[in-house]
Amino acid sequence: MSIQDKYREVIDLASELGIENLQVREQDNVLYIDGTAKSAADKNKLWNAYEKLDPEYRSADVVMNIEVEEGVSREYTVEIGDSLSKIGKAYGVSWQDIFEANKDIISNPDLIQPGWKLKIPTP
Repeated sequence: MSIQDKYREVIDLASELGIENLQVREQDNVLYIDGTAKSAADKNKLWNAYEKLDPEYRSADVVMNIEVEEGVSREYTVEIGDSLSKIGKAYGVSWQDIFEANKDIISNPDLIQPGWKLKIPTP
């Protein structure tokens, strides 16, 4: 069994997730998987799939260099009655992701002000 066959599930998942610039290569009995994920969640899905195949990370035969795209899909102007949770629900992202993308504006995620322009990260 080749190393690519051993980790076929991870490679296939990377393709399904639409990892950009996906490169899979084998060198000196180590599988290298490189590319750019659309979100941290997609990157975590790849690591979870790898962990199922090598639960204690003992094989040391995979190197995953997956970057996360730092895309911002839109800007949102906070309105009276808004919360990060409400905004996140409307855009399909977590309030934590919105908070992280706007740490330069928001110091307390429970206190946002009408009129603030927030960056909404891609889901």
